[in-house]
Amino acid sequence: MGTAATPGPYMTNIKPCISSSRKIVASTMVNIIAQHKEASWSGLASASHISSRQPFLHRITSKPVKFEKFVTRAMSEQSDNKPFSGLPIDLRGKRAFIAGVADDNGYGWAIAKSLAAAGAEILVGTWVPALNIFESSLRRGKFDESRILPDGSLMEITKVYPMDAVYDSPEDVPVDVETNKRYAGSSNWTVQELVECVKKDFGSIDILVHSLANGPEVSKPLLETSRNGYLAALSASSYSYISLLKHFLPIMNPGGASISLTYIASERIIPGYGGGMSSAKAALESDTRVLAFEAGRKHKVRVNTISAGPFRSRAAKAIGFIDMMIDYSLANAPLKKELSAEEVGNAAAFLASPLSSAITGAVVYVDNGLNAMGVGVDSPIFENLDIPKDY
Repeated sequence: MGTAATPGPYMTNIKPCISSSRKIVASTMVNIIAQHKEASWSGLASASHISSRQPFLHRITSKPVKFEKFVTRAMSEQSDNKPFSGLPIDLRGKRAFIAGVADDNGYGWAIAKSLAAAGAEILVGTWVPALNIFESSLRRGKFDESRILPDGSLMEITKVYPMDAVYDSPEDVPVDVETNKRYAGSSNWTVQELVECVKKDFGSIDILVHSLANGPEVSKPLLETSRNGYLAALSASSYSYISLLKHFLPIMNPGGASISLTYIASERIIPGYGGGMSSAKAALESDTRVLAFEAGRKHKVRVNTISAGPFRSRAAKAIGFIDMMIDYSLANAPLKKELSAEEVGNAAAFLASPLSSAITGAVVYVDNGLNAMGVGVDSPIFENLDIPKDY
């Protein structure tokens, strides 16, 4: 386990989370190992984490599913002068801001790790009510195991900023939020203030990642969703991206990239994913195309979104049926394996890199191919067809 993050001077009331010296990573390569072993975060120095689980849908699987383990290797700075025969993802000298990181268990954290592994400097924005717990966990070393990069060093988070992307400026903050004890002790956390602070501290960024969503009535069917609940879902989950990009674009370097996270519920019916969240994801994807045009023409910045498959993050667990969605994916996706957060993180690193310099306005599916399926092959209707069930 690596050393704990060291606190130091910090903007306003926040302390930066700066760890031991970083070995800059020039690239990542993926090797496939056929035989599955149970992976854990303690193995992050050499392998992605893919949990082993037996799907509940026994009709499709007559024996345990075999998973693949993806091993990520990287060149450290010690080998910078040596020729490299692969195709590296090199983000050295780039600065990334990841909005919506509040723990070490979600896609936002995984994206930050992959960007760091490719050499980028990492800044994060954390929802104000979750800030103290997140910072405390970093300082106390609770995330050290999760911070291990492929070369064995620890991911550094240069600075953590308080953030609530629902509010564009101080004038937008209602009194009950401003005086809420969960926001006490923090300042400069609206989008406008956040970007001003980043500009003051660092001048510019190259990569913007939007990894946040919230629907207060997500458990309600759409027909039972209130107007306020519906609009709240759109505000937190889709307009927040427009606001962040609008304010960050003036300090984003030409050739930069912006990435958001969406979900297949934007275009397919996912019962239980309600409260306007499916509408918010559909809006996010539509906005991605429009923003790609506007940001590309005005600022030479690319805009893409990743449609990620089901993953057992803390946020997903709150919806209540994430295990069923993972089982469904295992039974029906073309690739019969559980999706890892690192796979989404690595896709984001590619989209942020010069290797994807001609890709913008795209919805990139990272879901083991589940989006391509028109039917669920675990249905009894298909039991007499010769459908491959095991690897």
